[in-house]
Amino acid sequence: MNSITAADVWGGVTGVSNQGRKKGRAKGRKKLTNLNRGQVLGVGKVNMQWPGLNAPIMTDREAVTVKKLPPNPNYEDNLRQARDKSAKTAIQNTPPLERGWIGSRMPGTAFGPPDDLADYKFEGFESRVLELRMVTNMTGTLGRKMSFSAFVAVGNKNGIAGFGKGKGQNGRAALRKAKNSAAQHLYFVERFQDRTVYHNMFTKFKSTKIFIHKKPSGYGLKCHRALKSLCELIGIEDIYCKVEGSTGNVRCITQGFFDALSKQEVHSELAERMGYHVVERRPEREFLPVVLASPSGPTKTETYKDEEEDLEVRFDRLYYGGRQQLEKPEKKPFFAEYDSYKKKLRFQRLRRNQKKFSNQKLAGLID
Repeated sequence: MNSITAADVWGGVTGVSNQGRKKGRAKGRKKLTNLNRGQVLGVGKVNMQWPGLNAPIMTDREAVTVKKLPPNPNYEDNLRQARDKSAKTAIQNTPPLERGWIGSRMPGTAFGPPDDLADYKFEGFESRVLELRMVTNMTGTLGRKMSFSAFVAVGNKNGIAGFGKGKGQNGRAALRKAKNSAAQHLYFVERFQDRTVYHNMFTKFKSTKIFIHKKPSGYGLKCHRALKSLCELIGIEDIYCKVEGSTGNVRCITQGFFDALSKQEVHSELAERMGYHVVERRPEREFLPVVLASPSGPTKTETYKDEEEDLEVRFDRLYYGGRQQLEKPEKKPFFAEYDSYKKKLRFQRLRRNQKKFSNQKLAGLID
């Protein structure tokens, strides 16, 4: 009786030493083949009945005995089909609408609704994986322990959303914990006409700064990929966001975005605080003023005369706190520094018949 296992036998044929593996000798080696593929324990060429393997032990309170059954002429064909089917393990491609931000990786993919909590079912909710990474911890007894950390957002696409994080020994356990944690920390987000925010906003969380712009219907979602997933879960359809500072920290971006949405001021609150009517003018209505909200008390009639107060009253910069979004300068063409192009500009200035250019040339300020 030989005590060597099949894995040891195959290891003598396919095995490569560590030094040979470093030199690349493991490439092209024959992989281990399972010779028992397709076979079922207790079923062979001779059709037998084995209690506990291919037949129950008891039937109708009577013990089943070992006995020979009629022969199965299709045994070889069925075994061959089972082997061919199990050997062809084609890679299942993920549909384009279910893929993440980068190919088939987890960030950006859907992970299903949260688990039921007692008698409550999260109907209509969906989740998006924002971050999944493997973390390690060096211990004195067990060495380097590896675990997974996940960051997931959930929402019902109707103004309710939340985010949470979780850790686990494997990725699926970490995602499940993060998803259920997000379902227990939900936010209600006010939406203007159920499609966008009420006003432009600025938020800063640690080193991440976000400028949020209200946009008209049909504009779409033009923002960071993490913010796009959050807007889809909340139900925001038209928005533009500019992220400055730390753009790779998804957790800071998410926290700052939810902080801004929770502090936004609806039109009725703005009218009560300022004491003025909130009026909207849009070009598709030929700038006809439409009153969106009015104060409950008397309305102020005086106008601001100071320039600083005028800047504060501008609705598009009302919630920016004096901050200005970074705008990149226009890129000059590659021929802007050529002498021939500068010569062309000098001739154009002379031919324009503009008095200030000729005076500047006479004064020696320009060439």
